[in-house]
Amino acid sequence: MRMAIRRILATEPGIDVVGVASDGVEGVEKALALKPDIISMDVEMPRMDGITAVRKIMSVAPCRIIMVSSLTSEGAAATFEALEAGAIDYIPKPSAKDSVTQTQFQKELLQKVQGTAGASMQYTRTQVAPADTASSSHTPSTTRRIGCIGIGASTGGPVAVQEVISSLPVSFACPVIVAVHMPKAFTGPFAERLDGKCNIAVREARDGDLLKNGTVLIAPGGQHTTLLRTAAGIVVKLSPATAHSAVFIPSVDLLMSSLAESANEGACLGVILTGMGNDGYRGMRQVKNRGGVTLVQDQATSTIYGMPKACIEGGVADTILPLCKIGPALEQLIG
Repeated sequence: MRMAIRRILATEPGIDVVGVASDGVEGVEKALALKPDIISMDVEMPRMDGITAVRKIMSVAPCRIIMVSSLTSEGAAATFEALEAGAIDYIPKPSAKDSVTQTQFQKELLQKVQGTAGASMQYTRTQVAPADTASSSHTPSTTRRIGCIGIGASTGGPVAVQEVISSLPVSFACPVIVAVHMPKAFTGPFAERLDGKCNIAVREARDGDLLKNGTVLIAPGGQHTTLLRTAAGIVVKLSPATAHSAVFIPSVDLLMSSLAESANEGACLGVILTGMGNDGYRGMRQVKNRGGVTLVQDQATSTIYGMPKACIEGGVADTILPLCKIGPALEQLIG
């Protein structure tokens, strides 16, 4: 795996592989000595595991770290720990050796490395964005009754979603559905992790689920999640990835668009957190066009500013807030 990653990176123009380490101890030593821009870090390594290595590196010489994780529940759980410790993103190890799988891994690895090269290293969850920034100059308000909240995120999303959801009280009287770009094996463990850390119930969404107040549903990886209004209320509809042309899976655009269509006029709230690319912009436009409320994370607290930036530049963001203020804003908006 180490040789494969080095070979992929070394042949790409603009990327210079400055070192290779065979275990966690050597990884920490080389990180401190070479001070690279980006580190790819395996979760399972001899002498020192990847999570411990991430903690040590981030405490002494913070660096953009991309975890290389097994597509298992254990691998997912370890990856979320690494992200909480400071890793910026992750990439699943290829589960097969066929050329299609290997090509996909190469493409994703290069996208992750190139995409995180400009990722923010200045914000931590204990920091607050400066009070004089435009993003924190006002608190959102609405006279509309919010009946459903949709949240979308990508790179940096697992940690950002956890911060937002964990700040909601047990009495939070509104359903929430979340789409984060994750593989199939990761969304279940992610939901379980959040459920153990949050005041309100969190679980992975199932086809036919009815949205309920005080419950957060996580869109399953490997397929798309949309919402549909029925006589019983708003229900979840799952569809194969091949059923839509959306590039990202699960698609935030599809979720947000269906949220806008299924909610009562103006009764929905769309939230876009940190992430690469522009997934979510079209969906947020639908939310705004239908009279809903839109809120995005600010640049100072975003790991990757791509998704929030697309909404802001596209004119579909009603309110821009630092991450630490988004949870309280949701509580205020549902009143």
